[in-house]
Formats: sequence, C-alpha cells, structure tokens
Amino acid sequence: MDNQLNNSFTFNEEESIDLKQELRRYFRYWPWFLMALVVSLLGAYFYVRYAPRIYETYSKIKILDESEGLELPTSAFVFKRTNINLENEIEIITSYLIMDRVVRELNLNTSFYEEGTIQTSQIASLPFDFEQIIKPDSIESPLSYKIELNDKGFQITNLNTEKVFEFDKYSTIQIQHNLPFNVALDDKTSLDKLRDKVFIVNFNPIKSTALGLKSKIKVEAIGEASDLLKLSIKGESMELSEKILNALMDIFNRDGINDRQLVSKRTLDFIDERFVFLAEELDSIEIDQEIFKEKNNIVDIATDAELGLQQRSESEGEQFKLENQLTLSRLLAEALKGNSESDLLPANIGIENGGINTLISEYNLTVINRDKLENSAGQNNPAVQSAQSQVSDLKANISRSLNTYTSQLEASLKQLETRTQKFAGRVSQIPQQERLFKAIQRQQKIKESLYLLLLQKREEAAINLAITEPSIKVVENALSGTKPISPKPNIVYAAALLGGLLIPFGILYLIFMLDTKLHGKEDITKVTSKIPVIGEIPNLKKSKDIIFNDPNDRSPLAESFRILSANVDYILPIKEGEKGKVIYCTSTIKGEGKTYISLNLSLALSSMNKKVLLIGADLRNPQIHTHIREDKQKSGLSNYLHDVDYDWKEALINGFGMHPNHHILLSGNIPPNPAHLLTNGRFKKLIEEAKLHYDYVVVDTAPTILVTDTMLISQFADATVYIARANYTEKNLLKFSKELSESGKLKNMAYVINSVGAGKSYGYGYNYGYNYGYGNPDNA
Repeated sequence: MDNQLNNSFTFNEEESIDLKQELRRYFRYWPWFLMALVVSLLGAYFYVRYAPRIYETYSKIKILDESEGLELPTSAFVFKRTNINLENEIEIITSYLIMDRVVRELNLNTSFYEEGTIQTSQIASLPFDFEQIIKPDSIESPLSYKIELNDKGFQITNLNTEKVFEFDKYSTIQIQHNLPFNVALDDKTSLDKLRDKVFIVNFNPIKSTALGLKSKIKVEAIGEASDLLKLSIKGESMELSEKILNALMDIFNRDGINDRQLVSKRTLDFIDERFVFLAEELDSIEIDQEIFKEKNNIVDIATDAELGLQQRSESEGEQFKLENQLTLSRLLAEALKGNSESDLLPANIGIENGGINTLISEYNLTVINRDKLENSAGQNNPAVQSAQSQVSDLKANISRSLNTYTSQLEASLKQLETRTQKFAGRVSQIPQQERLFKAIQRQQKIKESLYLLLLQKREEAAINLAITEPSIKVVENALSGTKPISPKPNIVYAAALLGGLLIPFGILYLIFMLDTKLHGKEDITKVTSKIPVIGEIPNLKKSKDIIFNDPNDRSPLAESFRILSANVDYILPIKEGEKGKVIYCTSTIKGEGKTYISLNLSLALSSMNKKVLLIGADLRNPQIHTHIREDKQKSGLSNYLHDVDYDWKEALINGFGMHPNHHILLSGNIPPNPAHLLTNGRFKKLIEEAKLHYDYVVVDTAPTILVTDTMLISQFADATVYIARANYTEKNLLKFSKELSESGKLKNMAYVINSVGAGKSYGYGYNYGYNYGYGNPDNA
C-alpha cells in the first residue's frame, strides 16, 4: 500500500524541467507582457516619428607620395608599394590645428537651429540675412539667442539672461543694440512661411567647437594595401556636413602643399640675401679695375706667348673652378652655422659633391617630417624626440662633410697655385700691370659666374614653388546618403519588441529567482520526491465560509478537503484488530494553517459518516476555540493530562450541528510545563481510549521547529500530515521537515500545501476542477 502511494504522489528526482510548466508560470503574467509591449512599441513609434534624422556624409582622398617618380625602384618599393604612413596622415587630418582652421574658415562656432513643436533640428544657415558682429576669438563662453518672427518684426531673446529685444521692421541694421549679430528679412514674400517660426543661434568658443568637430570626424583607410582614406561625419544637416568635409580636404591639401614649398621658399630667401652681397662685391671689383686702368694707362694687353698662355689659361680655369666650389662651400658652411634646427637649408646651389647634396635633401625632408609630427603629437612625443635627434645628426654630418670638402678644395687649390706660378715664370715678360689686371678680371669673373649661377638657381626654385604638386587627390567629393542612418525603424521596432518581452521577463525572472517562498508541490518535489504531497488547499480570498460546516457543500474549498480526506485515508496503514486511526496535523512554524487544516480535515472525514475526534494538542498556542467561538480557558486536554481523576469525555464539544459524529477536545488551560504533561503517560492513554470510540482521531499538534512537543508524542500517530503554506513557508524549511521524516521522528509523513492561489497553482484550476461533475449549484 505504501509503495503504491509513493508511486502515485511523487516524481522522479531525475525528471528534467517541464518547459511547458515554466512557460505557463510566466504566461500567468501575460498582462505585464502585453502592457510592456504596448508601451515599448508606442515609445518606438514616437521615437521614430520625432527623433532627429541623422545622415552620414563621406568623401574619399588619395594621399600622394612626395617621392613618387624621383626614386629608383627598390625591393622595398616593389613589395611595400608605398612610402606613405597612413596612420601619420590620419593623425594630421584629425589634428586640432587642422580642425581649428576648418572651424575658422566655415565659422562653425556659430550654429543655427530651427525649433519645432516637439524637436529642434540643426540647419546649415538661417532663411534670412545674418551678419555676425562678434569676433570668433572673443567668444569665451557659450551664448544662445532665440529669434522669432511675428506680425511686427523680429523678437530676439538672449537665452542666457532672458532679455528680450524687439525690432519692428524685420531688420536690426542701423539700429542701436547690444546683440552680437544683425538679421534682416529683405524678401517679404517669404514672410508668410517664416511667421511664428522660432530659430536658435548658438555661439561657442573656437576651442570647444574644434574639439567637438575632432570627435565627429572619422578617418579610416580603405584596405590594407591602399593609399585611399575615407572621411566621414554624421549630422542632421547634409549641406553643413558636406561643407565641413570639403573644407577639411581643401585645408589638408593646402597644408601639405605649404610643407612642400618650404624648401623652395627657403632657397629663394637664401639667394636673395646673397644677391645683396654679390652686387656690392661686383661693384667694388669694377671700380678697382677702372682705377687700375686709369693709374697704369692700360687700354689693351697683348696676348702672352701661345704656349705659355694656353697652359696658364688651363691652370687658371681649374683654379677658377676650385675657387668657385670653395666659395660655395664656405657660403653654405656660413649658412649652416647661422641656421637653427627649425630652418631648412638651400638645396642644389651648385656644389659638385653628391654626398653633400644628398645629405642636404635628407636633412630638409627630416625637418619637415619632424615639424609635422610635432604639430600633431607634441614636443614630448617619443617619435618627435627621435626625429629631432635625427635632424641634429644630419646637421652634424653636413658640417663634417663641408669641412672635409673645403679641406680638399684648399689642398687642390694650393697645388694649382704652384702650377700657376710655374706657368707664370714662363710668361715673366708679361708686365706686372697685366698680371695684376688679370687678377682683377679673374675676381670679376668669379663673382659674375657666381651671380649668374645663383640667378639660375633662383629661377629653378621659383618654378618649383609655382608648380608644387598637390598633397592629395580627391577621389570623391563629400556625398550624403539619401536615407538617414538614424533612426532605423526596423531596428527600433525590433528592439522595442524584444525589450517589451525581455524587460517583464527579466523582472519576473529576478522575482522568481529571489523568491524563497514555497508555491506548490513542485517546490516540495525538488527537495524530496519520497514524501508524497496529498493535497493542495486553495486560497479563495474569502473572509467567510472557510470552515466545512455543511457536509453537502460543493464549493472548491469543500472539494479540496474531501480529496485531502480521501488521500489521508489512503496513506493510513491497515492494521488488524484496531478500529480508530490517529492522524497528526503539524507544521514547521506558526501561521501555516495547521489548526485550519486539522479542523476542516476532521470535518471532511466526519462528512463521510465517520466518527471523528479532533484533539487540540498545541498546548502553548491553542487556536481551535477561535473557530467554534468557545472560551479559550474551557477545560480540555491539559486538564485531563494534569488531573488523573478527570474524564476527558466530559470536555468533549460538538461545535457543528450538521456534523453529529464530530467531537472536539480543546487544549484547555495553558500549562507551564506542556512537555512534561505530554510525556506523563496520560496522552497515550487518551489516544488508546479514543481509538476505541472513534474511527479517526485528528490531533492538532505544535509547530515542530519551535518546540519539541510534537516529537514527544509522534510515536502514537498512524500518519502525520505536514502543512506548508504557499507564499508563506520558506523553501529552506522543507529540508527540516525532510530530515524529520528521514530520521523517523515523524511517522508516515505526507505534505499538504495550504493557501495555494485559486486557478494559479501551476496549472490547477480549482474553480473548474472541483465543480466538475456536480452540475450548477444554482440549478440543483
């Protein structure tokens, strides 16, 4: 019999989670989900309807290689394909210096907005004439003004001070005011469209505007092996975004061109400075020549002997070439000595030394790259420090090379001078005046040739300055998408739908996860599957009709106790020679409905024409008297246990007229020593006598976790009904009751769950199930 019961009322411990049951658990709260969906979808609709439309504007540029076409192909060129560091170019494009120039060129620190009924959207310009008076650099803090057009004219409000300015003729020009701008409406035909509209003008400091623009601009490379960069910006005004990107590309291109023109400009400045000194020297030589001719009466000098003149001419030619190179090297050395590390050196001025020319070109490129890095990264950046060190090293190398080259020229010049002296001995017949005159002419030719050479180099530098190649190639000018990137209705509605389901689900999940209360028999079977659940008593939320007064009652509450009584009778063991059976009703803590269950269970058993005795054995906190309106101090069990001459039958009460076979033995006076009275042997005697007169003896005992009274008399029970209350009993208390059953302290224990929500007990519908088969009471 016991095995059959356990098979009927228990679950397999290894049974997996019932997904249908879990879904039903959440579906009970479907109004929450419905309300959350409605609210989220309405919120999504209004967001899509009134959120500002954000458009993405983009452009594409190609970074041109400065050395392209000048260098011979190398292995590095073949495999790398480019000498451009795109990361450096990206940093330069998005640098504060570039952004500051864009803000100043487009006057971006002045922004315009049109105020609508619900939202305020940015516009590129006002629909009427606007003239800014305040200088951009004088704006130290944000200023905001509201412009309204009414029937009279302009009404301008300073939003910082709330001061209002009225202008009657739709113009502020030639009117005394303290506003930082002038506005005027010349086209009266557009007045009807603009009347009652509100516009906002904001003035912001240049620094904050440039930093804000810097955060909006996004620059990224297109592919790993490409020299193309994509510039993009997101904003409400497509026109304004396109202006910003086009201006950014133009300013960046001009910045690169200026960098490339620095060498040419420095060469021009150097040559112009030398022209002044050469002109003075030429004038001095010509004056000396004139004086020499006048003093020595020289008109024409006969040519020297053919051979002597030829040898001397060749020697003098070589000497002239060396002196020319020596002069150029000394000039360049003086320029290098007086030059700071931030200036560039003149290139290709005529020195016939490839190593020095290469070092000068490399030095100029290094200075330009260092200045770029310093503008974008700062002086303390390790890359800038490394570039500075490289500049210093190159300058030192150039100085050493010039010194070595000058020493070589001087040595060669000495050798030529020795040769020239030999040749001069051959033409010793040439008058001293002719020799001196030739020396003067030689100096004149040197200065003239140097002057012509510098003039040629100046023209070359001027040509290079005029035809400097651009630093970028614009692949695509700024273009804006026709559809806004935000908000996207599909994504917004999908997110709203998902949020409308997940938010209440998450809240319920947290509630269920943090809920430590027992709710149904599934919570008990998770703790123990060996102890059966023989009844679930619904909570019908009624303040009356909670007692099974009428044996013929067909209410859900009455039917639940009939089922409980049948299940209790099923778990009682069958014993030969005994008539009455003892049923204990207990719980873990106070308030779980122990007295309520024991009273109605005894009445349900009595409704089956059985003789039933209900004993109030909770001597510390008796509650049966509250349901039958009897005095709490009425004699009962405690009197019998204390007085050996007291007959318990004299204290019996028939509290329910419709249950003639039902009797109650109250707890009696509250004794000071309940445990001692229950163990003096009188209680056992009472149970034995009651079993002879009644079919069922239902004992309302004390809570098990609070006192030991119930365990002291548990051996007299044939079955123990252990009450747990839904939404009241803590789940962890079930472990205590499980231990009582497994240790044998409570005999033949079975659970009863009290106050289970009507129609909500994990799929049980008491209003349906317990009325099934009885028809409509109103039609009976």
